[in-house]
Amino acid sequence: MDRLSDADLILPPDGRQSPGALAIQRGVRRHFASLGAVTLCELTLASWRRADVMALLPDGRLTIVEVKSSLADFRADGKWHEYRDWCDSFSFAVAPDFPLEVLPEDAGLIVADAFGAEMLRAAPAHPLAPARRKAVTLRFARAAAGRLHRLADPDGAAGLRD
Repeated sequence: MDRLSDADLILPPDGRQSPGALAIQRGVRRHFASLGAVTLCELTLASWRRADVMALLPDGRLTIVEVKSSLADFRADGKWHEYRDWCDSFSFAVAPDFPLEVLPEDAGLIVADAFGAEMLRAAPAHPLAPARRKAVTLRFARAAAGRLHRLADPDGAAGLRD
């Protein structure tokens, strides 16, 4: 019987992100990991919107980070404000050469590359109601567990979805 090693259990990119967006995403995830948080990318919310990155902090707070790889990407996106209903704080993450002055000041600001990230502006807090927090946290947990199951046993994960 063949055995899988940890090296075999690597999530491939899902194909929706540009190389620039993937680099920003990776830096953001490294930043949150350094804070003891866990993250998921492309998490589908109950509103059917997909969060680019959702972080679950050690104290249970939830943060959504919207990755913007270019000015055109930011200008074409009119839905980002809808994410606030599903998190305790909301931030944008951009590359170091992004024109920061166009980003709204009522959101957090993270500058990232493939190696790490720096929070330039903390995201204003807008705490979730307890029932919403529980629902979003359960969605996060089920999505994470489902992704691990599909990764470890693709043929045995029928019926699982994010």
